[in-house]
Amino acid sequence: MADEPRKKGTVWVLDHETKGTGAQMVPLDKKVDPARAGSGLTVVEQRPKAPPKPPAPRGPRRFRVVDVMTREVMAEGADARTTVDLLEGVRSLVDVSIYVWEEQAGKWQQLSRREAQMLWALRGRAR
Repeated sequence: MADEPRKKGTVWVLDHETKGTGAQMVPLDKKVDPARAGSGLTVVEQRPKAPPKPPAPRGPRRFRVVDVMTREVMAEGADARTTVDLLEGVRSLVDVSIYVWEEQAGKWQQLSRREAQMLWALRGRAR
């Protein structure tokens, strides 16, 4: 490779079929097998990826409200409007724990303090 003069416009390829530990760069015309000269290049096109499936439509949220002092379930499976109406009769937001049903997890997930405050702020609004 070092003894060959480099010609302008020569296409070089990596010859990895050499024996030993490494590969070397050789001109394309030395790499092409004369017996296969008529076969040309093989071009492989990548198959396009399938478009991602849209997420399944999510139904209305279902809430569970639990009194923190007595651990009594005040509502289970209630919609948002029913939950807000129930919160109108609660003295303080810290008196209840509010959960939402997570379909994928298959369990009740407690709302964060910020999420619970957002529900709490809906109390007293006109329908």
